[in-house]
Amino acid sequence: MPFPVNTPIEKMTGPYAKRWSALLVLCLSLLIVVMANTSLIVAAPDMTTDLGLSSSDLQWVIDGYTVPYAALMLVLGSIGDKYSRRGALVTGLLVFAGGSVMGSLVDRTELVITARAIMGVGAAVVMPATLSLLVAIFPRSERAKAITAWTATSGLAIAVGPLVAGWLLQDHAWGSTFLINVPIAVVAVVGALALIPPSSAAGMGRIDYVGGLLSIVSVGSLVYATIEGPHFGWGAGPIAAAVVAGVGLAGFVAWELRHPHPMLDVRRFRLRPFSGSMLAVLFFFFGTFGAIYYSTQFLQFVLHYDALETGVRLLPLAGAVFVGAAVTGRLTPKLGVRAMVVSGMVIGTVGVFLLTRVDTASTYADFLAPMMMLGFAIGLSVSPATDTIMGSFPESELGVGGGANDTALELGGSLGIAILGSLLGTAYRDELTDLVGGNLPAAALDTAKDSVGGGLAVAEQVAKDPAGGAQQAQALVEAVHEAFAHGVAQTSLVGGIIMAAGTLIVFAVLPGRKAFEGTEKTDGSDGADGSDGSEVSDRSDGSDGPEATKESESSERSEETAATEAYSDASSR
Repeated sequence: MPFPVNTPIEKMTGPYAKRWSALLVLCLSLLIVVMANTSLIVAAPDMTTDLGLSSSDLQWVIDGYTVPYAALMLVLGSIGDKYSRRGALVTGLLVFAGGSVMGSLVDRTELVITARAIMGVGAAVVMPATLSLLVAIFPRSERAKAITAWTATSGLAIAVGPLVAGWLLQDHAWGSTFLINVPIAVVAVVGALALIPPSSAAGMGRIDYVGGLLSIVSVGSLVYATIEGPHFGWGAGPIAAAVVAGVGLAGFVAWELRHPHPMLDVRRFRLRPFSGSMLAVLFFFFGTFGAIYYSTQFLQFVLHYDALETGVRLLPLAGAVFVGAAVTGRLTPKLGVRAMVVSGMVIGTVGVFLLTRVDTASTYADFLAPMMMLGFAIGLSVSPATDTIMGSFPESELGVGGGANDTALELGGSLGIAILGSLLGTAYRDELTDLVGGNLPAAALDTAKDSVGGGLAVAEQVAKDPAGGAQQAQALVEAVHEAFAHGVAQTSLVGGIIMAAGTLIVFAVLPGRKAFEGTEKTDGSDGADGSDGSEVSDRSDGSDGPEATKESESSERSEETAATEAYSDASSR
């Protein structure tokens, strides 16, 4: 086979022979994109000490990656569809690697945030490209299995990121957690050229750049307001961003409804399989990312595990993801998409509720079951939801489909970390004030209330102060631990309630499994171009204007039925 592979997927007469090897490259690309977020969780204490980061600085070191990542995926996925999906993947990996090199070399807060933003731009290209290439390469009969592997990789990255970062931090500075991305990205680029055929959408037409700009403004402003407002107060900036997000969203919907070739046909949200799956991904990652965020802090700051020990203790979560993925592959054909997605959300919700039992006497064992339940739930429910979302888009919009799925994932995770993190901070501050408010100078109390790490740092200073001493320092440490445990329990209660509400909404929106015994499946006609005879729907996206509304309405029930059947048929093969 020549290097690089030159024959486009669309010109192949049958399924691509090396598609499973290509899947390894796609999963490797996905792995480093997700790891870039999770590895920073355990590197944050070293970065805070070395760079002198404030709470606001640390938040934006983390979220400097998230804002462009979430905001750009939809439009960059569309650009990849039109010009080259493989080219988009390679370009995104190179941008991501460049940002990683920069992040490993700089020593100023604003430059670290800039490097993280560059990485976020690269990730916004890579993430939808991995899904669009996966769907283009695999025939319908194998697609569910491939998406299950893709989903399992996301879960693996959640645990592997902290593990790899912890291992590096044993002997190296925090910059190594950036630099490790570079060789992996280079291997992925070479693998993409060697194993992934070119792919693009035929006859796509002009890109809706106005719709793309409106989507960037809307999502970017929403993520910014969500991060900044809960953590640092609803001042003029966050309020203005929230208003811009609302106006931008309204403008986006109005524009897309009138445009003959919209960036994202918003009529698709009227289809229950698509909208229910999008809501499931958003609510699920809201609770999961939030719970992992504060559970990891508890392991480090209260139970005193170092970075490597924390990473090792997250490995059961990754193992549970693979178990859930194996189960969903077997049960979805029998029980249907709604049963598996909702069951996963219920299990994840129970896992979050279990964290309400956390107190100062809690050990790692109290976190093991919730983490395993969250991992199992990821494997169980996310791949059927993702497959349903991707199956709702035609071949010409696979990048947009990947962008929509990944935007829901990243937006849910961002909201979870921002909102639940803010609730955690508020509960921690209030409880600590009640416990030690009259025993510390105002400046020391402010520092201690800023974060659990700040509270422990103040305790160290109290121990060194002749006016304090070891006994007072230990009392402060115990108060900090008690306040943080209280915050985790209270935040988990709110997070569990939100996830429970989301589960009920998804249950109501997703259609039930319809009987399809005796229905002749036509996915044997699947070709390398990604088309098949068992399309999830009649593709309302082919409707360019309001005149198609009635047709969309009349086909809604068949689309709901076919969404479950298509996934079930694919999984059973």
